[in-house]
Amino acid sequence: MVLVTSDRHDPAVGQQSGQSETATDAPRTDAAAPRAGVVRRSLAGAARGARAAGRGARVAGRGVGTAGQFTVSQARRAARAEGAGDSGLSRLIELHAFNAAGDAAVAISLAGTLFFQVPTGEARGQVALFLGLTMLPFAIVAPLIGPFLDRFSHGRRWAVGATMAIRCFLCWVLATAVVTESGWLFPAALGCLVASKAYGVTRAAAVPRLLPPDLTLVKANARVSLAGVVGAGVSAPLAILASTFGPEWSLRYGFVVFVLATIWAIRLPDKVDASHGEGEMVLTGSTEAGRTGRRPRTRIPGAVAFALRANCGPRWLSGFLTMFMAFLLRDNPIGEWRPEVLLGLVIGAAGLGNTLGITIGSLLRRINPAVTVALALLADAVVATLAAVFYGLVTLVLLGLTAGLAQALAKLSLDSTIQRDIPSRIQASAFARSDTTLQLAWVIGGFVGIAMPLMPQLGLGIAAGVLGVWAAFVLLSRPDRAAAPART
Repeated sequence: MVLVTSDRHDPAVGQQSGQSETATDAPRTDAAAPRAGVVRRSLAGAARGARAAGRGARVAGRGVGTAGQFTVSQARRAARAEGAGDSGLSRLIELHAFNAAGDAAVAISLAGTLFFQVPTGEARGQVALFLGLTMLPFAIVAPLIGPFLDRFSHGRRWAVGATMAIRCFLCWVLATAVVTESGWLFPAALGCLVASKAYGVTRAAAVPRLLPPDLTLVKANARVSLAGVVGAGVSAPLAILASTFGPEWSLRYGFVVFVLATIWAIRLPDKVDASHGEGEMVLTGSTEAGRTGRRPRTRIPGAVAFALRANCGPRWLSGFLTMFMAFLLRDNPIGEWRPEVLLGLVIGAAGLGNTLGITIGSLLRRINPAVTVALALLADAVVATLAAVFYGLVTLVLLGLTAGLAQALAKLSLDSTIQRDIPSRIQASAFARSDTTLQLAWVIGGFVGIAMPLMPQLGLGIAAGVLGVWAAFVLLSRPDRAAAPART
């Protein structure tokens, strides 16, 4: 009976259940349909938007790629103008752009680590120690580099490449040191600085060998310097973008740049290593033919000695300001300005002044090098005095601008004097020795800057006094023939 009763009532129950489920499901289906349509339309719109974004990205990528190719082609075209491509100077110009790009990456990365994270006393002590140690190889080894490389085949290309490869390795070391706060931070950073200065010496000896017939030596050096400005200007935003992920990433970017620079250095023309028909310049003694088997030795002319001594002043001030202002602005910022911003303004003004000096030197047909180097030295002394008396952001920016402008014009005047008064067969040796002397002046200025008490008026006042005394010494040693005009 129970089974029969269940069989009788099951259909009814099933029918009632089915009706109940149908009555319940019908409204759900009607409400879900519009929502499904909205979802489908939203997905279709998102897909169309993604496709449009992809097309826009591809167009933008092609535009950026085209603009980049155009920029690179125009830059290479300018580097090869006036016979520079045929003589091989264009390769050195491109190499210098890579050098400046890598140096900019290192400077940007260390701006937030070397001076702004380590305690001031510790940082000054370590920088002073290592900077003092760097003076020894410059004083002893640097005067021997030119004669040594002149006697060995393929010396200069490998010397230039070595300065790039060393910085390549040190960038990789620094990338780890800034993260782990290793003790190798300061030695590696100053090693990069020394290698950069050594590159300047070796590059100076290479320029005369690659000089085109239709280009003066001063304009060739100005073109190389402008390539460095462009390289640093292009590299700086990329390094800043990389540094947003951490200071180690801008150093890794610098590592890649120096890898390319090392390859470019090895690809320099064979003429860079040539030393046929060259002599050797000495700072004292007289001109002599030399004994059998030895090259002739020539005493440095008075006009060149005068220009070199005058150049030591602006170069000393550059090293002094680099070290002194880095620590001064960190512990004694001006107003509400952040130390990084203040240092960036001063360095930016110096870079602008350097660019203006190079541009002026490239455009002027004639300059009086003796007058120019003297005015550059006096201008540095006067503006340093103003910055000491009226210490503030405006005077510091003016000091940076003047220092950059004076250093560029004084160096171009020195180049012009060497070109005019020193025989072509020993110009490479003259440039190597003059650049070594200027790098030593920079190192000494940097050492004085980090040893100076962090008192702005005192430090800048002493700098102005040193420049004033040096200017008096230089002017009193001025030879009469140094005033002859030279073509730029």
